[in-house]
Amino acid sequence: MNGYERITAAINGEKPDKIPVMLHNFLMAAKEYGVTMEQYRNDPRIIAESFIAAIEKYQYDGILVDIDTVTLAGSLGVPVDFPVDAPARSHTGKLQILEDIIHMGPPKVENYKYIQIWLEAVRLLKDYFKNEVYVRGNCDQAPFSLAAIVRGIQEWMLDLIIGTEEQVSALLEYCTEATSQFIKLMAQTGCDMVSNGDSLAGPEMISSEMYQRYALPYEKKIVETAHLTGIAYTLHICGNTDCILEFMLQSGADAFELDYKTDIYKIRKTLNDSATLIGNIDPSGVLALGTADQVRTKTRELIVTFSNSNRFILNAGCAIPPITPEENLRAMIDTARNDF
Repeated sequence: MNGYERITAAINGEKPDKIPVMLHNFLMAAKEYGVTMEQYRNDPRIIAESFIAAIEKYQYDGILVDIDTVTLAGSLGVPVDFPVDAPARSHTGKLQILEDIIHMGPPKVENYKYIQIWLEAVRLLKDYFKNEVYVRGNCDQAPFSLAAIVRGIQEWMLDLIIGTEEQVSALLEYCTEATSQFIKLMAQTGCDMVSNGDSLAGPEMISSEMYQRYALPYEKKIVETAHLTGIAYTLHICGNTDCILEFMLQSGADAFELDYKTDIYKIRKTLNDSATLIGNIDPSGVLALGTADQVRTKTRELIVTFSNSNRFILNAGCAIPPITPEENLRAMIDTARNDF
């Protein structure tokens, strides 16, 4: 099997010939390619070349194409800061009051420069690798997290308590439309999978009840959007998701990229081969700051836990830091390739 076939098998619940590896490594790929994040986010060819170099160096199976967590927000008019050596970020929302959502007009994300750069990078990668390496086009934020950035995170959390249901729903529907547009555009690149992050909907920010009320219904909508295009979908939420795992499963996502803080045995029991795990080695404490032996130990523990499941793809639990030593990343991949 090649990388594309290996990951496709894991998504479909079929047995791959080896443990599939898909890395969330855009920061590390850019650094090892010798470019700043400013250079990376402004040139689709540099993005593609960074990942091509990483694939040639580490021989893993699947690429997760990511740029930052505020591209969709920027396309909606949220002020965005563009550091030279870090991903873009936002510090304040666009809406002074929640009622201002009625003045924003329909979203049209395709006109935004960085959306087009992101899409073109995925097209270039898919054209280069064809069906040899699996290409996952991330589509930035899911509706709840996007709404938090558009409104301002602190203000949004307060809105969920004192805002009217109509106003909260209006912003979530607006953000659902924006996210859905990005998913539809990404599907047209020929990528093999789309995904979103919804970490601001995790238990470290809101309760399980709020997740079910304000995040899950909109996650279901974007999963349905992806499936209507005929493409697989992955949902990513950082932090400890133990208390919402069973509800996340109701989203209909084909796979979940989960953080190391979520109990691996609970993940195995809850997913129960109904969806694929992508993860979940600690990207900072183990991959970036641990020893190669620690990486091997954690990788073995994870693989053994999923040893009787076909629905597992090895990855970090979130973005791999750019300072990660080469030997640690090799230790993770070599353990999967040579020990199992």
